[in-house]
Amino acid sequence: MQTAKNVEELLRKKLRPVEVGRKSVSELLAAMAETGFQGRNLALAAEIWERAARARDTVIMMGYAGSLSTTGQWKIVKWLIENRLVDVLVSTGANISEDLIEAMGFNYWIGTPYIDDHILRKNGIYRFHDVYVREKDYIKMEEMLAEFMRGIDRRRPYTSPEFLNKLGRWLSERGVDGILASAYRAGVPVFCPAIVDSGYGVAYIINRYKDGNFQLLIDHFKDYELLVRIRAAHKDSAVVFIGGGVPKDFIQLSAVSVDILTSGDPYLTRAHKYAVQITTDSPQWGGLSGATLEEGKSWGKESPDGYSVQCFCDATIALPLISHALAERVGRRESPPALSWVFS
Repeated sequence: MQTAKNVEELLRKKLRPVEVGRKSVSELLAAMAETGFQGRNLALAAEIWERAARARDTVIMMGYAGSLSTTGQWKIVKWLIENRLVDVLVSTGANISEDLIEAMGFNYWIGTPYIDDHILRKNGIYRFHDVYVREKDYIKMEEMLAEFMRGIDRRRPYTSPEFLNKLGRWLSERGVDGILASAYRAGVPVFCPAIVDSGYGVAYIINRYKDGNFQLLIDHFKDYELLVRIRAAHKDSAVVFIGGGVPKDFIQLSAVSVDILTSGDPYLTRAHKYAVQITTDSPQWGGLSGATLEEGKSWGKESPDGYSVQCFCDATIALPLISHALAERVGRRESPPALSWVFS
């Protein structure tokens, strides 16, 4: 919040136009940081993420919403996990199932939204705006998930990180090297608080259709407790929201429940010190996906003394630029939090 009162305080820093020339992505974003509008905010997003990566005793939690893996973003998420620029991933079911299609050796295809979708249906093609995938390939992914579900011990409920860690190991052993395989190898917990809203739900129904006694339980209340415990175990936290939705609020709420576990006082919080949101949703409609990080301060979700930026930008533009800047500035993070206890 701007608190400057006089001309000298208000006009402290000159805006500098971007000079065209040879630049790395990191250098370009550094130049954009001295411009305006969403270009500046995009540059600040990279700076805050870098600051969080260099901070001590800080856990970085990333919300990965929508169906972005179909657009080619999943390998970026893998890289962020492998280099521990993300310590905890909270994802939609779509993003950690649809990446498996390419990991299995199938393809997504460049398409167009300007087509009669009845033609696509007749030819067995699903459409994600301007991306196509073969229906038969998508079904093979769902059948693979169903096969995994049949092979695990289902006599007790799982948390989603336990379930997805087991799946990551199973996929890694079979050479299906998607997001979950990378998370398994890196010891990064992946939460999916709405897992049935995806191919995982279809895989469950496949098994129920084949065997009416088939059961599989995911305990999302335990999920939430685990995420709160992760937040409680570290002095500070950073949040990166790619989109909004369930992943965003699941992470946000971890800050407001920490002290219920530690002190019993529900009015004490451990607000996230670093916060970045990339979204195309607007705040005036009242939805969580567009809600500003400033609004989050009223709940104790973001710290008034921390570092935060909201960038209104398509994630397929922002995420490649930010990740490449982080590769140039940070590379592999040193001494990330150890979170293997989540799976025990």
